[in-house]
Amino acid sequence: MAGKRKGTYKITNWRKYNESLVQRGSITFWFSEETIKKWHHENAKSKVGHPFVYSDTAIECLLVLRELFQLPYRQTEGLGQSLAELMEVSIDIPDYTSLAKRASEMGILLDVRKHTGAIDVVVDSTGLKVFGEGEWKMRKHGKTKRRTWRKLHLAVNPDTHEIVAETMTENSCDDAGQTDGLLYQIKAPVDKLYGDGAYDQRKVYKILKKRGIKAIIPPRRNAKISRHGNLRGRKLSRDVAIREIRRRGRRQWKERVGYHRRSLSETAMYRMKCCFGDHLKNRLIPNQKIETRLRSKILNKFNHLGLPLFEWN
Repeated sequence: MAGKRKGTYKITNWRKYNESLVQRGSITFWFSEETIKKWHHENAKSKVGHPFVYSDTAIECLLVLRELFQLPYRQTEGLGQSLAELMEVSIDIPDYTSLAKRASEMGILLDVRKHTGAIDVVVDSTGLKVFGEGEWKMRKHGKTKRRTWRKLHLAVNPDTHEIVAETMTENSCDDAGQTDGLLYQIKAPVDKLYGDGAYDQRKVYKILKKRGIKAIIPPRRNAKISRHGNLRGRKLSRDVAIREIRRRGRRQWKERVGYHRRSLSETAMYRMKCCFGDHLKNRLIPNQKIETRLRSKILNKFNHLGLPLFEWN
């Protein structure tokens, strides 16, 4: 018997989506007139010491260009000077040391659009290299001590593909331990949280219960029921999932609860690595955190410019 043929799809808004892809590389979109107007710092009276010359908007603009075109700090300074000259704008460009110092102290907003009502989020993590050998050398000669990476944790809205929260940690931190920090960043109320088996921990369920969030997390294969049927009290959602998986199977449980939406977090990871690579350019953790924050914000900007609309056949 022939297998079931997979469906195909086509992009229905290709012209508009193509324009958005072109706009992503437009210098005037990122280095806009509005940004130039806010270039110099207001130098608030509360500032102690030497006043700032450049505003946070100016520093963020150059750091965004640095991430877009994968440049070192010195080349970013040169790019800024060239853009100011070509656009005939009389502004000074901060030197590369000022960019590095200011970057570690900035607060970057993810530029998430406002939503009415509750949203769902999918969470996951991925690794970003800091330094060390490439894959070919590691396979041939093995890894050495000078090889490390960071973990990037993302919370994605599956309906809009926006990154609504992110955090970067050392590779020793577990995924479940970042759940509370990610949820704290989200301004909108959360209805459901989708995560893989790494989030199947009591502390995660405790956090979600406190916030009134429904957990869509597959119990581990050796999971045990915590509160049996003869005990008083409300049934635990994890116990309900374990019983259903035992009765109907893990696959049917995933289909019923819509667990497939969790894969959209992996899509966000894939898009980020395609756009910015799998390495971090900075060596200091504060600068690395700003680097991943900026990458997340840029991806949200890409989403706002336009996403493809599919029609399944």
